[in-house]
Amino acid sequence: VQLQASGGGLVQAGGSLRLSCTASGSIFRTNSGGWYRQAPGKQRELVARITSGGRTNYADSVKGRFTISRDYAKSTVYLQMNGLKPEDTAVYYCNAMRVAVGGEINYWGSGTLVTVSS
Repeated sequence: VQLQASGGGLVQAGGSLRLSCTASGSIFRTNSGGWYRQAPGKQRELVARITSGGRTNYADSVKGRFTISRDYAKSTVYLQMNGLKPEDTAVYYCNAMRVAVGGEINYWGSGTLVTVSS
């Protein structure tokens, strides 16, 4: 399984970006899709997740500003980010995850850098 993230860039505070995570197969039909981020000097944190059944959850810091969605036909999970703040600056990583007998199985994609200027 390969996950390719794209869509990062430099944007001013208040602006918008849309990140895309495209999988090499139809993995998102059976796995949840998620976005994590890691800022310099900080631990990686969950930003948003969408389950194979369509349920979503968000970090409190992005609720009301970010929206996660998916397109099965394109094997892609998106993260629409509006109202960006400088504290959203981080490398964003896409993820696919499912719960198996032995625990979680995670697949990680490449990161894409988001920089928000004040």
